[in-house]
Amino acid sequence: MTKITQNMRNKYQVLLFLFLQTILILNWSTNTLGHRHKNGNGHGHGDGVQPLSQINILSTKFAIHNKASVRVSTILLPTEENEDSTILGTSRSMIQDIQGNESNDYVRPVTVTLMSDNPSSDDWVGVFSPAKFNASTDCKEVGNWRVEDPVICTAPIKYKYANYSNSNYLKNGKAELKFELINQRADFSFALFTGGLSNPKLVAVSNPISVFPNPKAPLYPRLAMGETWDVMTVTWTSGYNIGESVPFVEWGAVDGATIQSPAATFTYTRNQMCASPARTVGWRDPGFIHTSYMKELWPNTMYSYRLGHKLPNGSYVWSKKYKFKSPPVPGESSLQRVVIFGDMGKGERDGSNEYADYQPGALNTTDQLVKDIDNIDAVFLIGDLPYANGYISQWDQFTAQVEPIASVKPFMVASGNHERDVPDSGSFYISNDSGGECGVPAETTFYVPAKNRAKFWYSTDYGMFHFCIADTEHDWRAGSEQYKFLEECLASANRHKQPWLIFAGHRPLGYSSNKWFGMEGSFDEPMGRDDLQKLWQKYKVDLAFWGHVHNYERTCPVYQNQCVKEGSSHYSGVVNGTIHVVAGGGGSHLNEFSPIKTAWSIYRDQDFGYVKLTAYNHSSLEFEYVKSSDGKVYDSFTISRDYKDVLACVHDSCEPYTLAT
Repeated sequence: MTKITQNMRNKYQVLLFLFLQTILILNWSTNTLGHRHKNGNGHGHGDGVQPLSQINILSTKFAIHNKASVRVSTILLPTEENEDSTILGTSRSMIQDIQGNESNDYVRPVTVTLMSDNPSSDDWVGVFSPAKFNASTDCKEVGNWRVEDPVICTAPIKYKYANYSNSNYLKNGKAELKFELINQRADFSFALFTGGLSNPKLVAVSNPISVFPNPKAPLYPRLAMGETWDVMTVTWTSGYNIGESVPFVEWGAVDGATIQSPAATFTYTRNQMCASPARTVGWRDPGFIHTSYMKELWPNTMYSYRLGHKLPNGSYVWSKKYKFKSPPVPGESSLQRVVIFGDMGKGERDGSNEYADYQPGALNTTDQLVKDIDNIDAVFLIGDLPYANGYISQWDQFTAQVEPIASVKPFMVASGNHERDVPDSGSFYISNDSGGECGVPAETTFYVPAKNRAKFWYSTDYGMFHFCIADTEHDWRAGSEQYKFLEECLASANRHKQPWLIFAGHRPLGYSSNKWFGMEGSFDEPMGRDDLQKLWQKYKVDLAFWGHVHNYERTCPVYQNQCVKEGSSHYSGVVNGTIHVVAGGGGSHLNEFSPIKTAWSIYRDQDFGYVKLTAYNHSSLEFEYVKSSDGKVYDSFTISRDYKDVLACVHDSCEPYTLAT
């Protein structure tokens, strides 16, 4: 081959590579920013960008040099490939003591020390797990690369800029970063990049480290109410597949005998994802997810439980012990307190990923719920859970974040656009808001008492409350399968025993004064209340809760755009309209209200918070809106009424009758 021919070929390869890279970036931009754009069936709400999606990881260049280094210091265990490495001068006995600390069995602090001879303000450190972040040498899973394989084929699980809290980094090229790692069933490595997130160049990589004594340990239990009131389910994550262990839960009344109940084992694979990035750079093995059923519970009783795995050699692996209180019998009159909110997201306590810009309220909401946990009986998170958006590592991190809540209280979830929506996947909306997940991680990670968890609608009871949970990402209109279910759910409520009838879903199918709804003039999701308001009125729904819009708003009792009751702090007598509540301020960044003052809007707040309902008896309910920043109540009202007020004939809600005697 002549030199000229070789040069022409090299030039062609470079041009082709740049073309493919441009296409990749355009696809990346579409996937990550596409949910901002309105489409024919719904809305994007300017959610910003999932932090990991900002990294153009497939365009990474290999630029390792010996004048840059990444070193990790913590109490470590050596990896299999580095068995003789030292553990930073820490004795084995000290390690065992730390590993036995149940209160911190899944979080480890790590200090990363950087050195660079050419520091830049856009240098950043990525945390990769597993440590071999390019174990697949040809990267076939991320596409057909005709010119050359990418250097890295998978996104990090988190990242932080090198000059984060290191003001002298640009002067001396030295920085020290603090990270918190959770147990995600694999080892870790840390990589230093220059060139920013859009044009990364890999300049140094740490040695692989393992910081957990048993990466496969059972972790992050999530309680949920079963199909009947006397069943509590517990779902958890481990590294044990079928054949590697027998999973079960050991449980019983506090200070009583214990029994063991078996658990089923589930997982999902890359080819069960529907689109990028979940199928490509966002993919990470989710481990194994187990669900067990604690049945025939006595009402209002304290139980303890722990997760167990029996290994083939006869030994056992245990989680720490947890406690929960069983639900009351449906209709039973006692003090009952339920929290409802949407759009929580996840935060990073170590400052990684700039989540302060993406989901700034997530940790405040988490912490306030933990502080008030003894005064809460059940939690409903009505869609948009971690905002993983196709980066599967974030599901582990979200379950770790909510573990102090979900491990001790039933944690009921609904499906949102960031869990379900992918074009041509059966979702009612055709955006890729889920980043290709198409509902699979959500329905596997969390249990709900649905007949088919791929269709995320269900009913559940808690004492005097009856809940009908809609899946707004599937068709809800009259004649649909879901509409039929929702009417059956509402009709099944015995209002003599369960006077408080609650409807909830992710997108506001009722009323919202949010800015983009106001621009259209509908003040709801298109087609939202066209059919459903007939059901709410017919069955006299007390409250309808919505997320999706990242703020708080409460309406008067409303029907067909008209307030049907006066007042704002107390309602009594006949049920002649439904109060609609947008409680989407769980953590994701806030949305603006329309400047138009709607007649039915009683209270608006562009802040983070959640709603707490307290049923004192069959005639008295208290509603409180609590801000996540300080735990104080900023909006409230009470409802008092008798059973006859529910039965009374009101507009579009009268039972047929005859004059015959």
